[in-house]
Amino acid sequence: MLHKNYLIPALTIFVTIILFSCTKPNTLTEAEKKEGWVLLFDGKTTKGWHIYNHAKMNPAWAAINGELTSDVNEKTGFRGDIISDTTYENFELIFEWKIAKEGNSGVFINVQEDTAYLAPRATGPEYQLLDNANMKADYLKDGKKSAGTMYGLTMLKNPVEPKPFGEWNQSQIIQKNGQISFRLNGIITCEEDMKSARWKEQVIVTKSITYPDFGKTSKGHIVLQDWAKGVSFRNIKIKEMK
Repeated sequence: MLHKNYLIPALTIFVTIILFSCTKPNTLTEAEKKEGWVLLFDGKTTKGWHIYNHAKMNPAWAAINGELTSDVNEKTGFRGDIISDTTYENFELIFEWKIAKEGNSGVFINVQEDTAYLAPRATGPEYQLLDNANMKADYLKDGKKSAGTMYGLTMLKNPVEPKPFGEWNQSQIIQKNGQISFRLNGIITCEEDMKSARWKEQVIVTKSITYPDFGKTSKGHIVLQDWAKGVSFRNIKIKEMK
């Protein structure tokens, strides 16, 4: 479990939700700037992101109407997950996302970019984004693939359902010294400590054979997954912590 000083109090979560709803999308308030928040999406371009392991490729992702979108109809760009140009270690990341019907996507952290790895999932844990309501029951039966979970590793810490497809959800990822917390629409969905015996056991059971380097570092890139169903992001903001 995360130490209390690493978790954002309920009042702060409430204030964050209010800021999401009251400020212009993809902008920072003066208070946020003073606190050290930085935009990872300017609302107009894909600046700061590139295709995983293909920095010179033109991505099929686009900035459309203030949304960073994996457009399934885009045919001119190179399809694939996009990765932040910058690496992060101790941080708070907040973002809004909406997904297409039957959509499946994710946000990865601690990703290592190297041609030795075919995909971000080989090294970094994933915050699952999903249209739960339209997924087949078999996909959700183990409880480790619904929206807000750490995909394939953990069940939801607290019950929560994402908004229906096409509607905006609010998510948060906090990582401090290898301790990770996920929230979906203000509800804590995951708490993991990468230094714990429990974490190591989970990784050995689920990832070690296929991805031997998975979860071995708490510093890396952030990745937005392109799963060819359509997903959009906005208000992607990060604050680094010492």
